[in-house]
Amino acid sequence: MQNRYFIHLAYKGTHYHGWQIQPNSITVQEVVNKALTLLLGEPIETIGAGRTDTGVHASSFYAHFDSVRKNIHLEANIIYKLNSVLPSDIVVYQIYSMPQTAHARFDAMSRTYMYRINQQKDPFNQEITTYFNKPLNINLMNEAALTIMEYTDFTSFSKLHTDVKTNNCIVYNALWVKVGTELQFTITADRFLRNMVRAIVGTLLQVGLQKITVTQLRLIIEQKNRSDAGASVDAKGLHLINVEYPKSLIVYA
Repeated sequence: MQNRYFIHLAYKGTHYHGWQIQPNSITVQEVVNKALTLLLGEPIETIGAGRTDTGVHASSFYAHFDSVRKNIHLEANIIYKLNSVLPSDIVVYQIYSMPQTAHARFDAMSRTYMYRINQQKDPFNQEITTYFNKPLNINLMNEAALTIMEYTDFTSFSKLHTDVKTNNCIVYNALWVKVGTELQFTITADRFLRNMVRAIVGTLLQVGLQKITVTQLRLIIEQKNRSDAGASVDAKGLHLINVEYPKSLIVYA
C-alpha cells in the first residue's frame, strides 16, 4: 500500500531550469526526486504545487510523493538526513503525512508571488533581485495593480503557444511596497499562466515610468494580445512565497 506525503521546501532557482523535470537540463524536481530515492531506498517521483521557470526562486513550495514506508514524517532526523543529501540551494522544512487523495497541485487554493526590484546596486542580492534604478511612480503602479484585479482573462500576459485550456485567473491581491532600497510587488491568484507575473511586472514598470497610462493598460488587457504588453522582466527577481491549501487538508499535517 502506498502512503502519501507532502514536503514543504524552498530553493534558490539560480542554477536550475525551473522546478519541473526537463530533458538535458537540471531541475529542482529532479534533484529532490534523487535525494528522496537515495534516502528512502525506493523510486520516488514528486509532484509539485506548480512549475517555476528557469531562474525563479521559491521560499515556500509544496510537493507530494508516495512511498510504501509508513510514518516517514515521524522518523528520527529525517529532515536533517534529507537536507544533508540535498545541495545547499535546496532545503526541506517539513514532511507531512496526508490522505491518499491529497494533491499538491490540484488542492492548492492560491499561490503568491513576489517580484523584488532593487533600486540600489547590491552585490549580495544580485542573484535574487533585479536592479532597476530609474525613477518610478509607485502610486501609479499601485493604481494599475488594482486595475489588473478587475480582470480575469490574462491572455495579454501569457506566454504564447502554451497548452492550457483557459487563460482565466482570479487575482485576489496585487500591491507594490517600498522596503528599504527595494520595490516589492506581491500578487496572489488562484492560478498563474506561464510568464504571467513577469509580463505583468514589465508592463507595470512602463506605467511607473509614465510611458503608458492606466487607461492604456486596460486596453492592453482587453485586446488580449501579448505583443501589446510590456517585455517580461528578468526571472531572478521572481519568488514564489506562498501556496495556500484548505484548512481541512492541513489538519493532516
